Amino acid sequence: MARKVTLYTAQWGDMPLETICAKAKEFGYDGLELACTENHLDIEKLSQEYCDQIKATLAKYDLELYTISNHPVGQCVCDRIDNRHKGVLPARIWGDGDPEGVRQRAAEEMIKIGEAARMLGVNTVVGFTGSPIWHLLYSFPPVSAEEIKAGFDEVATRFKPIVNSYHKNGVRFALEVHPTEIAFDISSAQMLLEAIDYHPAFGFNYDPSHMGYQGVDYVAFIETFADRIFHVHMKDVWWSDVPTRAGVFGGHLPFGHRDRFWDFRSMGRGKINFEEIIRTLNRIDYQGPLSVEWEDNGMDREHGAAESLRFVKNIDFRPSNVAFDAAFSG
Repeated sequence: MARKVTLYTAQWGDMPLETICAKAKEFGYDGLELACTENHLDIEKLSQEYCDQIKATLAKYDLELYTISNHPVGQCVCDRIDNRHKGVLPARIWGDGDPEGVRQRAAEEMIKIGEAARMLGVNTVVGFTGSPIWHLLYSFPPVSAEEIKAGFDEVATRFKPIVNSYHKNGVRFALEVHPTEIAFDISSAQMLLEAIDYHPAFGFNYDPSHMGYQGVDYVAFIETFADRIFHVHMKDVWWSDVPTRAGVFGGHLPFGHRDRFWDFRSMGRGKINFEEIIRTLNRIDYQGPLSVEWEDNGMDREHGAAESLRFVKNIDFRPSNVAFDAAFSG
């Protein structure tokens, strides 16, 4: 095994930190990617003492911490805020639901999350940006290039103070490229980097599951952004070989519905080519953790977490330090 394998805790947010630590250790994980939830990393309690308690709990189970994540709050920095966001936000950020107030409070919290990373001794925060132009994805009525550029510029304006703060703290922000974010494929990721002036503290959390079913070349993504892959999620996705009742856009059906064209699956049970991902991560010399984000509505999560760990440890390998045919050279 070349890299450490961690478990992302968002899908286990109903469990106290000590419980998920015990389970992760039992499964055999090397560490955790800690979600900013009330049970795992409560930003409202942020202090060095609180962070030291978290580190002590992980150390008790011989687990390492490489990354912390907060997707819902990051989503609200740049989104067009509506009542959907209330369900994913702490009350202190939602407030009375005034859209600009929500965005400003979310941005302030994201800065605090960077401070939490520093206190915990980690250098990467994973999350979302949201998007003020996601509703313009399908260009009808026609959308002008100026409208799209304005959306990218707005995200850059709102996120630059956040990543400036991170940079001062020795922390990086890794956007998970994902539908509903400003960057959701290779082309939009490139546009975002240009808009944010290739800020040194801004890069990507690589998760192939959000690109495969779209038809995006998820291996080429690694090569295109080799110096911006700050973190890696290991998550699988299945998509149908034949037409289905609901296509790529999902038909407003819930995850797990039999009529969907695609669905997240436990590691090794979807269609992502992890062999090529590992080989390409080796080529770019990615040495960070491989973080299992387990999602599969058709499987028990503890079975899935244990199974996914075995899959990742089996598929990962160190690159060779010699050419196999070197012995035949003159």
